[in-house]
Amino acid sequence: MDAFGDLLRGLRAQGSLFGSSTLTPPWSLHFVDGAPLTLCTVLSGGGWVVPERRPPERLDVGETVIVRGPAPFLFVDEVGTRAEPVACGAFCSMPEQGGTRYRLGWHDAGTGGEDTTTLVVGAYPVHGEISRRLLDALPVVLRVGSGGGPDPVWDHLAAEVAADTPGQQVVLDRLLDWMLVCALREYFDRPDGTPPGWYSAGRDPVVGGALRLLHGEPAARWTVASLAGRTGVSRATLAKRFTDLVGEPPLTYLTRWRMTLAADLLTERETMTVAEVARAVGYSDAFAFSAAFKRIRGMSPSAYRRTATTPAPQPAGTFP
Repeated sequence: MDAFGDLLRGLRAQGSLFGSSTLTPPWSLHFVDGAPLTLCTVLSGGGWVVPERRPPERLDVGETVIVRGPAPFLFVDEVGTRAEPVACGAFCSMPEQGGTRYRLGWHDAGTGGEDTTTLVVGAYPVHGEISRRLLDALPVVLRVGSGGGPDPVWDHLAAEVAADTPGQQVVLDRLLDWMLVCALREYFDRPDGTPPGWYSAGRDPVVGGALRLLHGEPAARWTVASLAGRTGVSRATLAKRFTDLVGEPPLTYLTRWRMTLAADLLTERETMTVAEVARAVGYSDAFAFSAAFKRIRGMSPSAYRRTATTPAPQPAGTFP
């Protein structure tokens, strides 16, 4: 498992907010659900993505934008449109307002015409700390031009939206997952991009191999010597090359990754004891694990579990 793939494993589109949204100007959609990642792809027409306290981004046919939450954002026909914003999110309402026509989860041909826009949106919830490391490497708005994505998949997406068939929602979600991965690759691979060290290092024949070993066998009893032996270089060569490309020594990287895995185990598997979590991430001594966890996370494993699993207080007058 490479580092990029490992961080992506917790990201899955969940109920594309619009199987198809055909919009006739003036229109304004206000995304308020606070999804950690939202992917918007324009199948026809165009519009403007307007994040909070960020400059608007024009989106034309075939283009994709990824917006990092949780702040809300607008998708509008024109900046300063006269249309009243329609609140959209996990429970998006379905009124017709100001000429806007759309249906949640299904294709709606609307009134047609050259000025209409068809939009597909996928929201990505993020559970746990693994995928959060990927979010930290992304800008608030990431725009991918029409030439940067997988055209056959984009064409398949457009065809799927146009036909109401059994399993349509599942197919749309998986196609959006594919497009998310391709968009992130295109962003990280740009000549003027600033990808995180773990992404660039993955292509190095030595450090990339070491990263795959650490992610594939995080609980193994790694030393710099054993890691160097598996990658076919000297200890000094591996240590220097890894630190130069990733930004930290290999065992420091391993400790941080183990604590990320442990954080998710503590919150997702409440029946596991701290000692069992310690063994799962490569520590035979629960005390050594707890000390490492507190050094990285700022609190003990038990305190982290209590904090992370305590439900947030409900505002007065609302229901859980």
